[in-house]
Amino acid sequence: MNHRDLVLGRVRRALADVPREELPGQTPLARDYLRVHGDRTPEESAALLATHLTDYRAHVHHCGTDELPAVLARLMAQRGSRSAVVPAGVPDAWLPGDIERVRDSPAMTPHDLDAVGSVVTGCAVAIAETGTLVLDASPDQGRRRITLVPDHHICVVRVPVQVVDSVPQALERLDPARPQTWISGPSATSDIELDRVEGVHGPRTLDVVLLAES
Repeated sequence: MNHRDLVLGRVRRALADVPREELPGQTPLARDYLRVHGDRTPEESAALLATHLTDYRAHVHHCGTDELPAVLARLMAQRGSRSAVVPAGVPDAWLPGDIERVRDSPAMTPHDLDAVGSVVTGCAVAIAETGTLVLDASPDQGRRRITLVPDHHICVVRVPVQVVDSVPQALERLDPARPQTWISGPSATSDIELDRVEGVHGPRTLDVVLLAES
């Protein structure tokens, strides 16, 4: 028996008690699992998010709305960035006045994006228990490629409105028809000797700014 037959045989055995006429979604499934692991205040959820992001080697920063342009200017200066790809929906008030704002457009090639120092986006939702940022190509996040090609990604998370505790809570906020990118730290991979290399499949550096909004 080859591997294909082995896998298909296991699938058939697992479905042996399912009537042939039954359609997907026709039979309700028990969803009695925990939706969240613990009872947290919004402040505690934001702190847990920051802890997990740091564990994944993202750099976490905290600021208010008035401080945001200066924080972004500092983060870009640390990376030697003088330009940033910025989706159309990112507020002008977020950005420092002395950077070159590169407007994303379908005409931009990967080569064009690689020449830009940074990318600045918002996010759709952030998950505290997993340290995950979810982008869904909304106007303040743009196309998926702009967060994969530049070497430096600055993601602004509005706290507490965009922070949830768990994956089930995040899924309730997301439209499954939209393209989604789930990010937990900078892009990283390891070879067979477990040597970690960052920046292979996406940005080498991920800065997450937790923007406190009243």
